[in-house]
Amino acid sequence: MADFQIKGVTIVETFAEAFPMVGTRIIITAPTLEWALTAARTMTGFATSVIACGAEAGIERTLSPDETLDGRPGVAVLLFTMDTDKLQRQLRNRVGQCVLTSPGSACFAGLDGEKKLKLGASLRFFGDGWQMSKMTGGRRFWRIPVMDGEFLCEATTGLTKKAVGGGNLLVLGKSHSAVLAACERAVKAIAEVEGAIAPFPGGIVRSGSKVGSKYKGQIASTNDAYCPSLKAAVNTALPLEVEAVLEIVIDGLTKDSVAKAMHAGVHAITEGGAEAGVTHVTAGNYGGNLGPHHFHLKEIVAWKR
Repeated sequence: MADFQIKGVTIVETFAEAFPMVGTRIIITAPTLEWALTAARTMTGFATSVIACGAEAGIERTLSPDETLDGRPGVAVLLFTMDTDKLQRQLRNRVGQCVLTSPGSACFAGLDGEKKLKLGASLRFFGDGWQMSKMTGGRRFWRIPVMDGEFLCEATTGLTKKAVGGGNLLVLGKSHSAVLAACERAVKAIAEVEGAIAPFPGGIVRSGSKVGSKYKGQIASTNDAYCPSLKAAVNTALPLEVEAVLEIVIDGLTKDSVAKAMHAGVHAITEGGAEAGVTHVTAGNYGGNLGPHHFHLKEIVAWKR
């Protein structure tokens, strides 16, 4: 198959290589949406990559009061790791340090499933014996006394082992401003996709990496083939006119959610056409040898489900 174009932007005929992950969703509520967002943003901080952060996390969407159990504004948060034990540890630490501590917050399960992760069931011990359990509608909640009242937290939340991490798009263009604007459009479009997040800062990665390094112990290093300043020094993947590259990485609760997010992202990137300064859209892979999920861009562009 050959490269093709959308509005003059070349879509490289390649694929994004993604990996199995485990994931969960929790719902954070608070007296106001801003406080719910504060707790969610704090919880998802330093969660761009499992390489060094231990987890990949992000805000999925905001929720109106009629969408939450306690009738208050809320935020849905997605959290991903490579195995269940790590997911449990990251969930406990992040909710305990960032949601329990946030004024007026409460925390609820956001995912059903036979497999469960402890939520309030592990945080209840902070109550030092004063915590109380309550069953409502077949669901168990813990009420933990805190200085501004009580922290209400559901005992468990569901997990999925069908999550996918590492879907990606690489955006090439004639200027940094053109590529950044295109990626911002893509992140906004991806935010509308249920079950998917773009975990890096603002959803965008400037420091794309390759596996390995010339330095011992360094497992990843700068993706020199896509660094514009190195075009004359390495086996570059960049045409002469390309002066900036940015990447969008996507995690999802299902393979379909990643495909839908990539589809939305590609069409948002190319919305302005080549006249807006974007020249190419491509994707990163490892030759298909490491990740079992391959998202071919030609199929992604035409994807419907």
